[in-house]
Amino acid sequence: MGNNWEEPLLDVHHREEHENKLRFVENFGIESKKLWKIAGPVILTAVCQYSVSAITLTFAGLVGDLDLAAVSVGNSVISGLAFGLLLGMGSALETLCGQAFGAGQKGMLGVYMQRSWLILLATATILLPVYIFAPPVLEFFGETAVISEAAGKYSLYLIPQLYAYALNFPIQKFLQAQSKVLVILWIAIVVLILHCVYCWFLIFKLRWGIVGAAVSINTSQWLLVIGQFLYIVLTKSDGAWTGFSWLAFRDLYGFFKLSVASAVMLCLEFWYLMILVVLVGRLENPIVPVDAISICMNIQGWDMMIALGFNAAISVRISNELGAGNAEAAKFAVVVVTITSLSVGILVMAVVLGTRAYFPILFTSSEAVARETTRVASLLGVTVLLNSVQPVLSGVAIGAGWQSLIAYVNIACYYIVGLPAGILMGFTFHLGDMGVWGGMIGGIVVQTIVLVIIAAVRNWDKEARQAETRIKRWGGTANSEHLIS
Repeated sequence: MGNNWEEPLLDVHHREEHENKLRFVENFGIESKKLWKIAGPVILTAVCQYSVSAITLTFAGLVGDLDLAAVSVGNSVISGLAFGLLLGMGSALETLCGQAFGAGQKGMLGVYMQRSWLILLATATILLPVYIFAPPVLEFFGETAVISEAAGKYSLYLIPQLYAYALNFPIQKFLQAQSKVLVILWIAIVVLILHCVYCWFLIFKLRWGIVGAAVSINTSQWLLVIGQFLYIVLTKSDGAWTGFSWLAFRDLYGFFKLSVASAVMLCLEFWYLMILVVLVGRLENPIVPVDAISICMNIQGWDMMIALGFNAAISVRISNELGAGNAEAAKFAVVVVTITSLSVGILVMAVVLGTRAYFPILFTSSEAVARETTRVASLLGVTVLLNSVQPVLSGVAIGAGWQSLIAYVNIACYYIVGLPAGILMGFTFHLGDMGVWGGMIGGIVVQTIVLVIIAAVRNWDKEARQAETRIKRWGGTANSEHLIS
């Protein structure tokens, strides 16, 4: 009898706990819809743009082995270098445009995009010698003279793509910050369809070879730029575009420093697994291991399209919420995207491990390569699982403006821990390609743990205040200067 008074209290406690769970599920659903509204189109856009290179490579292979090698090397090494660097520098806009949009400073988005154009166009010009002198650059890294000359010719014709990158990446970040991702997707789909026609006509029908491949890619990249910019100019992007402004020339040095920090952060990640193929190529009897790793990296590349979608989505959500001063909403967005992306990663890992005895035959007719690919596919499964978390946490860092901090984290985890571990296990302990890859996975694991800790211990209320300070420092108002007529 004496304990009857406890029963109502327990009922109240259980009811509150039940209501909290229902509230969490409801809020999770709302945030998940916002996340997928951005991530879905970004994933499909990334697949379309990734397919442009893949389709070009396929048509080049129909012409001849040398054309295939030239396009492959030109895209992966010369163009890949510029892609990683310029995309990284353009990623500074994810922080600035996203936070300005969240704070209601729409007019500054166009100014930020113009500043990024100036910096990226200057960077593209600095990169020109790499394109012009591609043959000696490629030979320095061990490529044969024949392939280097062919890839060098291809790279010369590919220079227009370099400047398209410099304009396209800021435009995409400008639109993504406003969640206008469906526009980017539809333009990418149209361009991909047209690209198939260009490749068929120029490479296969006219047999222009590497010249046709370069013209096709240049045309497609510039159509992306023109299509997206026309949309911005015609719609004014709901007030985010107010025309060309002299404000674009203000504080370029400070903007450049943030762009460089973003580039270093992204490039250290972008190049990390590329080094894996190079290291495996230095093993004894490397042909079979290199082929096996290349097949796995191809699949990992497609999986990265999903990761990039979540990366962009959480970057937009974090920057928008911090810009609006909603620290709790930003924290909750991190929880939702991590759970969602991890669930997708577990599913992809299960598919990889479940089909590891079968998918290699889609890429090779060699039994030795197929067996080796099946053997190392377990590491591919681990990699795709880590890719479901690590890029998401990098997106959180970009949205919050932690690029400089994460650049140091990447250097330490990837190049002081992971890379030496891979070399030690692969060469010193004679574990071959499994050892190299396993050691480098260790670097990703350490980096992921560090990013989780950073995200967990940050004071998000302070981050929101810093976002407000950042907007004031970089912006003012877009109408405070006369526009260029």
